[in-house]
Amino acid sequence: MNESLLRELVPAVIGILVRRGAEFAAAEDAVQEALIRALESWPDEPPRDPKAWLVAAAWHKFVDAVRAESARRGRELTVEYEPPRGPVPGTDDSLWLFFLCAHPSLSPGSAVALTLRAVGGLTTRQIATAYLVPEATMAQRISRAKRRIEGLPLDRPGDLSTVLRVLYLVFNEGYSGDLDLAAEAIRLTRQLASASDDPEVDGLLALMLLHHARRASRTGPGGRLIPLAEQDRSRWDTGLIAEGVAILQAALARDRLGEYQAQAAIAALHADAPTAADTDWVQIVEWYDELLARTDSPVVRLNRAVAVGEADGPQAGLAELAKVDPNIPRHNAVHAYLLERAGDLDRAAELYALAAREATSVPERDHLTREAARVRSARDA
Repeated sequence: MNESLLRELVPAVIGILVRRGAEFAAAEDAVQEALIRALESWPDEPPRDPKAWLVAAAWHKFVDAVRAESARRGRELTVEYEPPRGPVPGTDDSLWLFFLCAHPSLSPGSAVALTLRAVGGLTTRQIATAYLVPEATMAQRISRAKRRIEGLPLDRPGDLSTVLRVLYLVFNEGYSGDLDLAAEAIRLTRQLASASDDPEVDGLLALMLLHHARRASRTGPGGRLIPLAEQDRSRWDTGLIAEGVAILQAALARDRLGEYQAQAAIAALHADAPTAADTDWVQIVEWYDELLARTDSPVVRLNRAVAVGEADGPQAGLAELAKVDPNIPRHNAVHAYLLERAGDLDRAAELYALAAREATSVPERDHLTREAARVRSARDA
């Protein structure tokens, strides 16, 4: 049997399964299973068309995996809706699974990606979007992480910072509205905060609560996206805001500042403003400076450019935006906003329309399309 031929066929077979609707990681797993079967059967019965044989075998493996997953979920739902017997515990094993998947043998980035996929319930595409990388790149990263821990005992919990990163990304995905994960992320972070003495855990919990407090006001009828400046602040959950601020203040008092505490401080300043016009943008810029010193993140740089534009005027914001990688998501939307405030309506309308075409969700696309139309109307008035 020609094993080099098998290796040459793998990318093409994976591509065929992906075009048929399989996710890249699932297609890769199915092809690996088919290769094992080929190694067992081809020496005795070599196929006339090896590629067609591999496609058929891999597709059957994929379908079997989907059916098995569907059956498993059905069993879980059956158990979930059965009346509980005996005392119900206040915690479960979910948080422990996060720690186990963040295996010490994995790099932090690989551990986060694998945990989000295996435990967090996010798709490969959602994880890739969070990491600003192509879906195929993320699928390969997850597959490598699976292979690295295959056969290793999952008896050593991973690093706390990795688990915090996973919870943060799970919350963000839930907060976007694509999946209802925000409440679950808050629940698990509460558990972690009660068992941890790290102020960054409290900072993350405060950040989640402060953002979750605004969730009801973020969308209008039909899922229409409402920007922060236009939200009805009477709909914000003042109880969650008060809890988040109290947790944040206690964490900051311990003088061990981290990125989640800095993000929570920015969220608290937004929550504290009675109106958008009352927002303390100068302090927000200062907190972004603290955050940037700890992360050097392009997303932080982008958000800081907006804050500078609010604190010091649109020209100052545009100057800061010029230092940001133009290829990161939302760059064109921020550029359009600052240009509109600077009076360049022609270019702002163009960039709003371009940002709409690049949007990763329907509500964001529709919002940016409306912004482009609004600016065009103002220009032509």
